[in-house]
Amino acid sequence: MLRRSILAAALAAPAILRAGPAKALEPVDVELVLAVDVSRSVDAEEQEMQFRGYASAFRDPRLAEAMMRGPVGSVAVTLFTWSDWNIQEHLVPWMLLDSPAACERFAHFLDTAPRRTHLYTSISGAIDFAAGLFGQGYEGTRRVVDISGDGINNSGRDIALARQEALDQGIVLNGLAVLDRTPPPAGLGQMQPLDEYYQERVIGGPGAFLMVAEGFESFEQAVRRKIIREVASVPAPGPRVERAFA
Repeated sequence: MLRRSILAAALAAPAILRAGPAKALEPVDVELVLAVDVSRSVDAEEQEMQFRGYASAFRDPRLAEAMMRGPVGSVAVTLFTWSDWNIQEHLVPWMLLDSPAACERFAHFLDTAPRRTHLYTSISGAIDFAAGLFGQGYEGTRRVVDISGDGINNSGRDIALARQEALDQGIVLNGLAVLDRTPPPAGLGQMQPLDEYYQERVIGGPGAFLMVAEGFESFEQAVRRKIIREVASVPAPGPRVERAFA
């Protein structure tokens, strides 16, 4: 028995040596996951406003400056869209942003990303998917998820469970609630104001905050201000809720 164990170990050793040590994660100031709502309450024009808003934010010199200001001098960012509990589309892979040129490359991904609309609104599914994206090539001093949307959780598991599991992993959940002036589809009406819902049930973690966009017309301004605040290496104390107006 002992002889067989020694032989098995000897045969396995070359494979272990060939595999080599795991590649070390590259340090960054922040790992930031951007989660964008593409449920049916977001029409084609509003979805385009979202993508243009994100692209414009990454082309803003102030954002690049904020990203390079930390001790490491870089952040890692990725973006996916979400809708139903089982629908998340990872559109922009993790990218190291440490210069205006790198930010421009990220914005170009957004310019050319497909625009697709789905049905329901699963914030819990978005949180679960986002939590699984960390630790893929980068290690940030902070791990932040930025969830933008215009509706409450109506698909998938209990949002409280998803939220708590993310917080237990040390993830900060920030929100960008869009107060859409278009009434929700029949049967999907919401009883609680969306900004209150995000405050109470979505955001959480040290320094978590909510940006409220008063209509999709103010989305670009809202997302720019929000990401600049998120990538700061040592976020200055700020209001728990900020509002952007067109």
